[in-house]
Amino acid sequence: MLQTARTPHILIVDDDQQIRSGLTRFLTTQGLRVSQAKDGADLFKTVGANQIDLIVLDVMLPGEDGFALCRKLRASNDVPVVLLTAVSGETDRILGLELGADDYICKPFQPRELLARIRAILRRVHSLPPSASKQSKSLLKFLGWCLDLHNRTLTSPGAELVELTTGEFELLQAFLEHPQTILTRDQLLDLARGRSSAVFDRSMDVQVMRLRRKIEPDPQQPTIIKTVRNSGYIFTAPVESSSDEDIA
Repeated sequence: MLQTARTPHILIVDDDQQIRSGLTRFLTTQGLRVSQAKDGADLFKTVGANQIDLIVLDVMLPGEDGFALCRKLRASNDVPVVLLTAVSGETDRILGLELGADDYICKPFQPRELLARIRAILRRVHSLPPSASKQSKSLLKFLGWCLDLHNRTLTSPGAELVELTTGEFELLQAFLEHPQTILTRDQLLDLARGRSSAVFDRSMDVQVMRLRRKIEPDPQQPTIIKTVRNSGYIFTAPVESSSDEDIA
């Protein structure tokens, strides 16, 4: 018997009952399964009890705001997040994306615009290559380097700590979890929890350049992170994964 695809499950997190109900009705008519949450407590309760495919998260919530909740989610969960906000400033938008949100939409908005964003994110997520490392492994090693996922540190072959920005850390993690695989810029943006607008697409090249300066023997002639013309990038070095217990 043929298996049918599972209906994507969307969680709407907003303290405005009218907004929650309106979006729920609309998204349901578009073939999505929808749950609602009014605050952070409801959010984590729902995520813990269900397989959520994407969260639509209002920034202005009572108690912990959407930025704080997004940061908490990213500590343990990679579920895509679309932030809703009444503020259209670029600073808030960039902050949300740096905290791990997948997209950002300003109120008021058309429900069909939100639907288009949701579908685009779900398509990208489903097209991502499978990770070569297991989530239970916290140490990713290559060429004498060690990336500690729990402590979020990078150690050089000479046992020195190398400082990484959040973006550089997540980009390196994306490469290490998909070695010897050509990754497009869009795929890297999703894997590193960035975004695919033109601004962030260009910044991906800048992030790669900065990361090369920190791990390549010669950043001008990179051998670890190579550019694949008209495709993206490939991490060429073999990667080993282990846990803290493996070296205890």
